[in-house]
Amino acid sequence: MKRNLLITGGAGFIGSHVVRLFVNKYPDYRIVNLDKLTYAGNLANLKDVEDKPNYRFVKADICDFEKMREVLREHEIDGIIHLAAESHVDRSIKDPFTFARTNVLGTLSLLQAAREYWESLPEGYEGKRFYHISTDEVYGALELTNPEGVEPPFSTTASSKEHHLAYGKDFFYEDTKYNPHSPYSASKASSDHFVRAFHDTYGMPTIVTNCSNNYGPYQFPEKLIPLFINNIRHGKPLPVYGKGENVRDWLYVEDHARTIDLIFHKGRVADTYNIGGFNEWKNIDLIKVLIKTVDRQLGNPEGHSLGLITYVTDRKGHDMRYAIDSTKLQKELGWEPSLQFEEGIEKTVKWYLENQEWMDHVTSGDYLRYYEDMYKEK
Repeated sequence: MKRNLLITGGAGFIGSHVVRLFVNKYPDYRIVNLDKLTYAGNLANLKDVEDKPNYRFVKADICDFEKMREVLREHEIDGIIHLAAESHVDRSIKDPFTFARTNVLGTLSLLQAAREYWESLPEGYEGKRFYHISTDEVYGALELTNPEGVEPPFSTTASSKEHHLAYGKDFFYEDTKYNPHSPYSASKASSDHFVRAFHDTYGMPTIVTNCSNNYGPYQFPEKLIPLFINNIRHGKPLPVYGKGENVRDWLYVEDHARTIDLIFHKGRVADTYNIGGFNEWKNIDLIKVLIKTVDRQLGNPEGHSLGLITYVTDRKGHDMRYAIDSTKLQKELGWEPSLQFEEGIEKTVKWYLENQEWMDHVTSGDYLRYYEDMYKEK
């Protein structure tokens, strides 16, 4: 094999798209998918590649340092794409220890195992790469200006930085000071610091990217878009935090996977890249687009499900606005999103409505029981 890559968290939402892309695009790469298979990891996400000759799956916890050392040596790993993480803010508020363990100590375990293995080789770090995927939430929050006067950007013909500045005065840049506000973002910020420290201290070839909110197929339905699509379909309430004015920048997950591929191969070592689509939406506007799209695809009259919107007490420490500036990525590596938001939402809604069996297995927990006996801890 030309390369042996370890992708952590490869059975999760973003990870499964990255694994699928690399397995199919690079038949001369051995892709080792390492996942603990917690509630958010689902091997059904990868049924279409599980029998490919260049694909391997390892059930393991990144916090298990000895196991990480074993996996890297056994598979002669020369590149790591690290996605494994606890990522749901509400869960981090209820259980911050799990987030600190997985996101901080797990990343440290993987870094140290990689350092020991790569430094033991005759060529050392030559040709190696440790790519750490992070989040825009580490930057904190941006000010939201004139929230009542901004028209939603749906049906725009292009991603426009100037247009989306209507939501606020600035964006997150690669040199924006870290200011995390939730246990989740604090744990990711800490892991980012460890990755950069391993480059500065040991010379490890690392890269960090910070990405905006992702959406698309195979996302665990605790997250807004799949949860609301499923609730609309079944006529269940759509719980909206506060007034629904919080703004997020959305990126289609396959565009993120494509960007990870680009940065892994062409990004500069020890650098940081922000990934986003200049695609900001107030939550309430996004929800109304989801309602309109789902109702239309189900054949319901327009506005049929608007009455499902239910305003609930706002989340603790709820950041008002995230917005990524991707100019560096666009200028240096020629990257742009491939989908306009209209097309991405249409594809996403269609996928969830056509894959109700997948949704039922996830919401019932059947997928966990199915794989429980198949991959037992040794």
